[in-house]
Amino acid sequence: MIKTWRTKSAKDVSYTMLITFIIGIFLWLIYGILRKDIAIILANAFTLLFNLTILYLKIKYGRTPQSKRL
Repeated sequence: MIKTWRTKSAKDVSYTMLITFIIGIFLWLIYGILRKDIAIILANAFTLLFNLTILYLKIKYGRTPQSKRL
């Protein structure tokens, strides 16, 4: 996440991989909530937050201005 923010580039991460990973983490978060296991909840909540941030940065920095497109 920090590298993506600093370099303003998320070209190394594919949308498919990122969205699939986010869905999996979300399901683990639900599992932790159902089990009332604070360790699972916290670990997956932070991971989900970080990956949603990466997705946001990928969308934000993935756009190129019209003048730079060929």
